Amino acid sequence: MTPEQVKMARAGLGLGVRELGEMAGVSFTTISRFETGKSGLQLSTAEAIRKVLEAEGVQFLDCGQVAAGTGIALKAKQ
Repeated sequence: MTPEQVKMARAGLGLGVRELGEMAGVSFTTISRFETGKSGLQLSTAEAIRKVLEAEGVQFLDCGQVAAGTGIALKAKQ
């Protein structure tokens, strides 16, 4: 999960950093610093963020899945 993917996922879901932080149980500043490349994430923090985004319908795509590089896809809501 890259900073760009988190930012794309938030945008696709219409979530702010504060909302995602609350949902994942992490500080919104942690998410902001990660997205801007100012810091990395501890494994447990990355897992919490990823779990929330995937539960909201985000699918993380690696460079092998997308010709242009890494990205995300949003699953259709039922």
